[in-house]
Amino acid sequence: MFSGSIVAIVTPFRNGKLDERAFGDLIEWQIANGTNGIVPCGTTGESATLTHDEHHRVVRLTVEVAKGRVPVIAGTGSNSTDEAISLTRHAKDAGADGALLITPYYNKPTQEGLYRHYKAVAEAVDMPLVLYNIPGRTGVNMLPATVARLAVMKNIVGIKEGSGSVQQASDIAQTCGDRLTVLSGDDPLTLPMMAVGAKGVITVTANVMPKEMAQLVASFQAGRIDEARRIHFALSALFAALFYETNPIPVKEALGMMGKIDPELRLPMCAMSADNRNQLTRVLKEMRLI
Repeated sequence: MFSGSIVAIVTPFRNGKLDERAFGDLIEWQIANGTNGIVPCGTTGESATLTHDEHHRVVRLTVEVAKGRVPVIAGTGSNSTDEAISLTRHAKDAGADGALLITPYYNKPTQEGLYRHYKAVAEAVDMPLVLYNIPGRTGVNMLPATVARLAVMKNIVGIKEGSGSVQQASDIAQTCGDRLTVLSGDDPLTLPMMAVGAKGVITVTANVMPKEMAQLVASFQAGRIDEARRIHFALSALFAALFYETNPIPVKEALGMMGKIDPELRLPMCAMSADNRNQLTRVLKEMRLI
């Protein structure tokens, strides 16, 4: 259902408030450059520091601006199952095409707890759901066997696999087959994950180079493997630079240098160190982004 290069879009702030104009411009720029879907209110969108009202507004605004041209997959995850259900219900009411649900963080649920969490959301809200596994952020790794148990539910349609393990992505693709779409959750692993069955990526890098990320995925899907590999290598320095510090600090700094947004963050996120900013600047200049 969802495939291609899907951007995990930043949430631009100005003077502590959502910068709706800049956000709308970012969405238009993404669509114009071939991005295949928009994920608002993900980790890259600083969902952890949005109020519920802000979260609702960001999702609604994304749907309004996208106007059905590309799918909107709203981030609705929480470490509270009831809250995840509430946010997912709102996303459906707002007109989102799907919801992305991160594994509950801090709680460190068991595999059975993860299964019951996602099962409860899937039973409560009838809309396409994408699981999101990223143990580096949450402290828990959702294993392929648990994913396979969930894949039998009709509205669980995909997983953003961010464990950093191509083998784990391969195991999920092999076990679940056509029942579940695997999407890379690590930009540098997009190409190798597609080689074992992933259908695309939910990407940070597309925030600054949307056309190239879309071309990387499209080239592989069209069987132009050498071209996909060339793009992968061309982007490798940027893949690294956007994670010099915790996401979304570098990507917001990059977009600020590019004149797309004010690179404002919310505490506990703070501006990049001078050394890392200098390194990021060098990479952006080499990529001719600034």
